[in-house]
This record gives sequence, C-alpha cells and structure tokens, in this order.
Amino acid sequence: MAALDFDPSEQLTSLKQTLGDITSVLDLDRLRAEIAELEERAGAPDLWDDPDTAQQVTSRLSHRQAELNRVASLTRRIDDVEVLTELANEAGDAESVQEARDELAAIQKVMDELEVQTLLDGEFDPRPAVVTIRAGAGGVDAADFAEMLMRMYLRWSEQHGYPVQVMDTSYAEEAGIKSVTFEIDAPYAFGTLSVEAGTHRLVRMSPFGAAGKRQTSFAAVEVIPLMEETDHIDVPDNDIRVDVFRSSGPGGQSVNTTDSAVRITHLPTGIVVSMQNEKSQIQNRAAAMRVLQSRLLLLQREQEAAAKKELAGTITASWGDQMRSYVLAPYQMVKDLRSEHEVNSPSAVFDGDLDGFIAAGIRWRKQRDDD
Repeated sequence: MAALDFDPSEQLTSLKQTLGDITSVLDLDRLRAEIAELEERAGAPDLWDDPDTAQQVTSRLSHRQAELNRVASLTRRIDDVEVLTELANEAGDAESVQEARDELAAIQKVMDELEVQTLLDGEFDPRPAVVTIRAGAGGVDAADFAEMLMRMYLRWSEQHGYPVQVMDTSYAEEAGIKSVTFEIDAPYAFGTLSVEAGTHRLVRMSPFGAAGKRQTSFAAVEVIPLMEETDHIDVPDNDIRVDVFRSSGPGGQSVNTTDSAVRITHLPTGIVVSMQNEKSQIQNRAAAMRVLQSRLLLLQREQEAAAKKELAGTITASWGDQMRSYVLAPYQMVKDLRSEHEVNSPSAVFDGDLDGFIAAGIRWRKQRDDD
C-alpha cells in the first residue's frame, strides 16, 4: 500500500513549543509541591472533624491534581499522535491519518484553552466563581432574558464538566427570573468568567408583547471569587440584618413549609445576599455569609486598587453600560462590544458555546491592562 503524504511536523513543533511555554508559566515544581502539602493535610486523621475545612482542602487538592494531569495528558497525547502519524503514513492507512488529524484538532483546542488560562494571573483568578444574574430594564422580557443567560452559563459549565450548585433563585411572576446565584466549583472559574461581568442586552421580537414589535431588554451579570478559609473579612453582627423566610418556586409557590431561607443585608454597603438552596436555616445562613464575605473582600480589593490608581494619576475607561449584545431580530448576531468578537449563531451561544467570547475577552483585558 502506498505511503500517504501527511506531514504535521510544523503543527507538532508548534504544539510542543506552546506546551513548554504553558508549563513554564504554571510552574509545575510549585504545583507538585502544593499537591504534596495538600495530600498531607487531606491524610490527617482529624481532617473531617471540621467538615468545611475538609471540603476546602479536598476540593483544592482535586483542582490542583486536575491542572497537573491536564498538562501530563497533553504531553502523552502529542507523543501518541506523532507515533500514530508515522505509522499511518508508512502503512498508507487513510483512516488512521484522519484519526490523527482529528486528534491534532482536539489537542489544539485544549491547548488554546490552557494557553488562555496562563493569561489569568490575578490574585483571585484561580478561585471557583459565584455568579449572580439579575433582570434589568425590559419587564417580563428582561426576566426571561435573565433565565436564558442562566441556562447559557449552566450549559457552558456542563460542557466543561464543571460542578455547579444553584444557591438562590428569585422567580418572576409571569415568566423568567428576577435573579439567580450559583457557584461553579472549578479551577480558574472566577478568572475565566470574570470577563462575563457587566450588562448584557437582548434585542428580539417579544414573545410576551404585541406581535411584530421588537423589544430590547437588559440583564446584569456579577462574577465574584469564592472565599477560602484563609481569607478574612470581619463582619460585626451589628453591621448585618438577617431575615428568614420560606423558600419559593416559580409563580411564588412555597417549596418549603419552614422559614429556612435566609437574607443577609450588609448595612454599611447595602449588599444583600439571599440563600434558599440548603435544607436548614443554619446552612443557608453559612452559605450566605460566605458569599457576603466574598463580595466584601472583592470590594475591598477594588477600593484599594482604585486608591492606588488615583494616587498614580491613572484614569482608565469603564466597561460601559453594555458589554455584549444578543440580536435575534431583524438579523442574528451576538457581539462583544469590548473585544469586537462576533458570531452569527445566537442559538449556539445560548446553548453554552461561550469559549470564543471568553478567550477574546481575556485577551482584550490583558492587552488593555498592558497598555
């Protein structure tokens, strides 16, 4: 059988070079040392005496091991596809050549994602994320849009295999949601999704209004890093107001016969956090306090950064009221107004196809910060 002329040597060389750059940034020696330290803590006989601490240690260990395994897996896959290509060419096996092409494309996709991750060098970027979506102007269409965004991020998380926990949902009366808060427990979830924060705009023919009339509606997305045990924000009891109420579902129906849901208001800042996902009031209060501390910690860091910029005389432009537009009528388009990334398939985006927008947003932010 005649040999096939399939030569991916240049692509393989490029992949190896990129992987070398990535491993240098990730600092594998430091990563292995952190894993060893976490494994020692996880093996302590009294670890589960404190379930919250135990969960944080085991979760962090799982995240770090996943990072290391991802790099090791890419190294093996590049070596394997190189051997597969040589054998396929020698045997003249077109099917194996196509298999090699497909594997190279898959490796390139994972490599691109990992390369973007190396741009996430902020203090909190490696953390899991807490995402809150709130309906804005636009009435029932805005509430429906908020629910569409929630499904979009949940589908994106599902496609990447990231665990998600919905922590609180406030349903609108007619359709959609007023707000939702959920946690994405994955390495670099905050750094990755932080570029999604801002005001999102939807333009479409409203399914709720008069026929043939376009409706513009808005929803706000907030992304904060999840607090860790080592972080500390002092929240005095007299700075908060705690309200308890019954959990509710769509249409305002009660889904709990006890007052287990908790709403905490931080009086000095006006920050409000509600939790109703857990079964007990104590669990909901603990979860709400953790999110409140996360928001206060992020607010503190932002204030410190703003003060430093002010002292340095640096003025940076704000992101503006709208960071992305989703247009369903009279044409089909989703466009990020910062990075200029644009696609003509809103249905795919709403089904979780966000990687292009996220990567473009991270690169845009990095370039802006470097200028």
